Amino acid sequence: MTDWRDLRTRVTSALVMVPVALGCVWLGGVWFIGLIGLGVAAMGWEWHRMTGGAPRMMVIGLLYIAPGALALLWLRDHGAVGLANVAFVFAVVWASDIGAYLVGRLVGGPKLAPSISPGKTWSGAAGGILAVVGVGLFVGGVWAAFLAVLIGLSAQIGDLLESGIKRHFGVKDSGWLIPGHGGVLDRVDAVLTAAPVAALIGWHFAPGGLLWR
Repeated sequence: MTDWRDLRTRVTSALVMVPVALGCVWLGGVWFIGLIGLGVAAMGWEWHRMTGGAPRMMVIGLLYIAPGALALLWLRDHGAVGLANVAFVFAVVWASDIGAYLVGRLVGGPKLAPSISPGKTWSGAAGGILAVVGVGLFVGGVWAAFLAVLIGLSAQIGDLLESGIKRHFGVKDSGWLIPGHGGVLDRVDAVLTAAPVAALIGWHFAPGGLLWR
């Protein structure tokens, strides 16, 4: 029987977080910088709490968190184009997460990486990729779908990476700030790896322009 007990809490949290995040993305400037700054501060606190705060681990945490934060700031710093690009990255990451969650729960099947994250399945991973293909096709056709798959795959890798980190330190969640999701790191782990990939795509294929053009 499919377990949906956490769905209501996850949806309620998303209804609060998503409008705030999108509002800051829309406004840009100090609002978006403030959002990123608060997120980095929260993730830094969670990392310190999770790892014990040894200097070496804090350096590793900086290397883990900073590239994604800087990539988002760089992507947004291009006016209306930046707004569209960051919205595209968020849409891909959220589609991957939702598709993987729903298909994984409904279909189940073989585990993707049981030693890292026992709950993730191959069907969920496929569901996430299908969802991001849909986003790409809706936004800009086949090329956008291809780029969405690259960003979506990096998002799934980020999710697995954070699961491996938590497994290493013997914790279930990185924190407790977001009901139904755990900590901020639990919520944005996919963004931390997806945003640098999107920034590289933008820098190589579309400097100063839309990622998918």
